[in-house]
Amino acid sequence: MIKNILSLVLLIVSVSLSFKHGWDTFHYKNNPESVKMMNDLGISESIVPFLGFLTIAVGVLLLIPKTFFLGNMLNAISILFIMGLALRAGNSKMALIEIPFLVMPLLLIWLKYPFKK
Repeated sequence: MIKNILSLVLLIVSVSLSFKHGWDTFHYKNNPESVKMMNDLGISESIVPFLGFLTIAVGVLLLIPKTFFLGNMLNAISILFIMGLALRAGNSKMALIEIPFLVMPLLLIWLKYPFKK
């Protein structure tokens, strides 16, 4: 029971973050800090819509029991991608900040989908 509650809470947080980050990615030009961060990481403007779509797709995949694992794997891969770009840019602080967000999809995989018997 506690395992299902923890899994549900983490699922809600993960889906919410995916939708929020996806939405923010589509509207990154309204936030100068996002523009600066993407430039620092070496992310070109042509890739930004793809990243926004991928992030929202991860949120949707997490909600569906059959695609729950795939959604978590894509989420973990995208976080590793960001960490790698941050380390390449010399921003170890950003890479370290991403560690808890990397643990979340891995923990969700271990806990399994909360509503599946």
